[in-house]
Amino acid sequence: MATIINMPRLSDTMEEGVVAKWLKNVGDKVEEGDILAEIETDKATMEFESFHEGTLLYIGVQEGETSPVDVLLAIIGEEGEDISAIISGNSEPTKIETKEVEEETTSTNTDAVPEGVQVISMPRLSDTMTDGTVATWLKKVGDKVEEGDILAEIETDKATMEFECFYEGTLLYVGVQEGETAPVDSLLAIIGPAGTDVSEIVANGGSSSTNTTSEKATTSEKKEEVKVEETKSLTSNTSINNSGGRIFASPLAKKIASDKGINLADVNGSGENGRIIKKDVENYTPSVKPTEVTKTETITAAPTMNFVAAGEEKSEEVKNSQMRKAIAKSLGNSKFTAPDFSLNIEVDMDNAMASRKTINAIPDVKVSFNDMVVKACAMALKKHPQVNTSWTEANTVYHSHIHVGVAVAVDDGLLVPVIKYTDQLSLTQIGAGVRDLAGKARNKKLAPADMQGSTFTVSNLGMFGIDNFTSIINQPNSAILSVGAIVQKPVVKDGQIVVGNTMNLTLTCDHRTVDGAVGAQFLQTLKTFIENPVTMLA
Repeated sequence: MATIINMPRLSDTMEEGVVAKWLKNVGDKVEEGDILAEIETDKATMEFESFHEGTLLYIGVQEGETSPVDVLLAIIGEEGEDISAIISGNSEPTKIETKEVEEETTSTNTDAVPEGVQVISMPRLSDTMTDGTVATWLKKVGDKVEEGDILAEIETDKATMEFECFYEGTLLYVGVQEGETAPVDSLLAIIGPAGTDVSEIVANGGSSSTNTTSEKATTSEKKEEVKVEETKSLTSNTSINNSGGRIFASPLAKKIASDKGINLADVNGSGENGRIIKKDVENYTPSVKPTEVTKTETITAAPTMNFVAAGEEKSEEVKNSQMRKAIAKSLGNSKFTAPDFSLNIEVDMDNAMASRKTINAIPDVKVSFNDMVVKACAMALKKHPQVNTSWTEANTVYHSHIHVGVAVAVDDGLLVPVIKYTDQLSLTQIGAGVRDLAGKARNKKLAPADMQGSTFTVSNLGMFGIDNFTSIINQPNSAILSVGAIVQKPVVKDGQIVVGNTMNLTLTCDHRTVDGAVGAQFLQTLKTFIENPVTMLA
């Protein structure tokens, strides 16, 4: 009897998996304990072991493809067993003759992807990624590709990440050009033996189909179109060096070069295959060149009536980055689905300022006011678990762990790296963690795992001189704290007007999980911790 094997759940947060590599082929004998495949989860690439023995009769998810958990991955059974009823969703499978199996195999093989050809889809590189933009191709059509080579740099909604190839062969086709955006699982590239005709696969968006008479008649026509597209891809969206060759550079190197006005054609790359990386641009020293006299173009306005200003109207459309799209989608959903309300409180920062000065006097120790706020939030969440929750339509989820997200401004928008188990960390550990993650965020080096799992968020605009503001909740959190600047102002202490240092805090809550009284009590506890930092050192 055939055994159905579904995509396994290999981690607690896994919702789908990518088959990185099949270690068995259809027709192979499988023993209990054999490794069937390597499956990429949201956290790691893991070996998937078979708990059954028999013959591998069917593979439902090809290498490089993504599949949700519990969807048909493979079928193991007896050699020659008819599994057509299982694949089609009908009930009991039956036996068929070997001859019929051979005939069926022959008929389907004519429609299969050519031997040795691998179709690579746009990968899902983060948990919220729905489409990706190819920032840079590091290989071009016709190049040899080895397993482990970096094929391309792909911009997701959170970062620009290197995409590694799991196959070897020749890059036969590129389906998404540099700067273009494509949905997850759409045709990204095709790798296989040199000279293989992949026009039919391209015409079908990455899958093969039966060659009918009409399709055969147009094969040469499609093939010609593919060649035209490939020619275009090699001549557009490409930087050229001084010798006429293509320039390979990381997105960060390109940005730094653009900001400094450096021509990448003059820079020598030290990365893989001569690729220009950040340090190459930063260490570049321009050579002295003869001054060139350039012709300047002067725009002269036509004669106008008196008192009418002359000028030029100009607008520019800038394509939305994946990050901006993700921010718009996430915060739009939050704002228009969560019935939120905000509470404000003013905190006396005199003791906090004195404590920070004492702490930072210790060698090799660096603590910011934001670190103090993050620590105070973690401790307050322990006392008010109702705030450390998430809303679902069926339940309110109470998190026993406390993971505080810290909003970080980057060039393209906003990222929220997460300090895991914040309540268990000291002030100095929180400070080191925040600095490390903030640096990675600004350099687009954050891994997806660094931005997942927050139960509460802190957003601080005080360093920009903002006294008071209200943030949008970072769902699925139930609340977010907005931190303003420390301001000197007259305050009343012991009946006397003196100069004091104060800071405004705004707590925005999801009313579905946090009521006004609960939010107010949380803020009072938070205020106590911040105004008495010694209580956070225990």
